[in-house]
Amino acid sequence: MKILLLADEAEPTLWEYLNRAKLEGVDLILSCGDLPASYLSFLTCFTNAPILYVHGNHDDRYASQPPEGCICVEDTVYTHNGLRILGLGGSMRYNNGINQYTEKDMEKRIRKMRWKLFRSGGFDVLLAHSPAFQLGDDTDRAHTGFVCFRTLMDKYHPRYFFHGHVHQNYRFDFKRTREYNDTAIINAFRYYIIDIPDPPYTR
Repeated sequence: MKILLLADEAEPTLWEYLNRAKLEGVDLILSCGDLPASYLSFLTCFTNAPILYVHGNHDDRYASQPPEGCICVEDTVYTHNGLRILGLGGSMRYNNGINQYTEKDMEKRIRKMRWKLFRSGGFDVLLAHSPAFQLGDDTDRAHTGFVCFRTLMDKYHPRYFFHGHVHQNYRFDFKRTREYNDTAIINAFRYYIIDIPDPPYTR
């Protein structure tokens, strides 16, 4: 399964001067947040791949103008061709934005998901805006990751964790990919293409 990951900044070759070759063979598009709704809606015109998204901390406008033709997967386990995707958007709270959460807030969201996670038998992909604590986050309040994301990975051992929020130019030691136990973590800043084996996975 070929997946196109998007986050934080619109990729010019996918919007301002569209290079359709970048969409060839893409089976699924996942947005990790902080992208113009018009950008995601634009892409629906040039691909048959579903576009799934979570909210970034700057996506308050989605409440009144969501991306047309796209699917919000916040607080649910969405299955696409056997791939189970858990959506948890937003960032650490630093002001009064509607897509910001304290650590306790995010823990509460996850607790409310227990029955959905039980019914789905877990999940394969954690799709988030924020990184996990000390796994690609930053030191300022707004860009601190969530400890409970690490707890989720410890419990369910997803194959992948895709996030955004920390831009490439924020850190001199920016690292796009990393491993945490059984989970491959990818910062989707701007865009990233990954080919993964078709599910279901054998553990």
